[in-house]
Amino acid sequence: MSHEPITDLSKLCIHTITTKPWAIEEAAKNFAAAGVKGITVWRDTLAGRDIKKTGDLLRAHDLSIVSLCRGGFFPSIDKTKRQAAIDDNRKAIEEAHQLGTQLIVLVCGADPAQSLEDSRQQIQDGIEAVLPEASAAGVRLAIEPLHPMYADTRSAINTLAQANDMTEAINSPWVGVAVDVYHLWWDPNLEQEIKRCGNNEALFAFHICDWKSPTVDMLNDRGLMGEGCIPLKKIRSWVEATGFDGFREVEIFSTEYWQQDQSQFLQKIITGYKNHA
Repeated sequence: MSHEPITDLSKLCIHTITTKPWAIEEAAKNFAAAGVKGITVWRDTLAGRDIKKTGDLLRAHDLSIVSLCRGGFFPSIDKTKRQAAIDDNRKAIEEAHQLGTQLIVLVCGADPAQSLEDSRQQIQDGIEAVLPEASAAGVRLAIEPLHPMYADTRSAINTLAQANDMTEAINSPWVGVAVDVYHLWWDPNLEQEIKRCGNNEALFAFHICDWKSPTVDMLNDRGLMGEGCIPLKKIRSWVEATGFDGFREVEIFSTEYWQQDQSQFLQKIITGYKNHA
């Protein structure tokens, strides 16, 4: 059902980090002019701005504010740092509320000075600590598992199974998962774990890009859809089989593309999205 080319942009969302050289006002104007209907806002783009007015500006361009990136980074061997992370996540929830989005994506964090198990417990504790604020603000929290190469500092949640386990343990309608193909495409259990979070109504977000081969930078060399080896249409079919009808969010970290003309890059994103996503 999902192997046909995409013919419209009604479900296309682009992260502000994807077109990093553009200020959020410029991104909003250009996304809207190109027919893009969704935007995910990275918190750094809000610095020095009136967040509520920024949200109004985005909606004035007929853009759905799909989510705010990012919360998380809960673990630390230092109790003071753990509390600072919880406070920052509470701040992110307030920012999401002011912006007018109902979802925060969590890059959960890890501390290489302790075991992954300890980091995971601190992640769960941190999420549970901010749940009262999240539910009061009407903001859902999406645990995003990251590729195992980031298990040292970026995330101790490295498989969708681990994210699903934690979501089920927390057992709140305000906590679910974000499926990012860059981090999960390699997982032999991916189809069944996508089905699992779909059955739990916990599939909150779907992020797309491609894995270039060879990859020259493990953080900032993501590819356009169709430029690498990720079976994007197959994974999309699994996501849509759950009943997920949300946006397909293009999230590309790329030093190469950030150095290019961003208007031309935007057209490449749209072409890749239509033909390969």
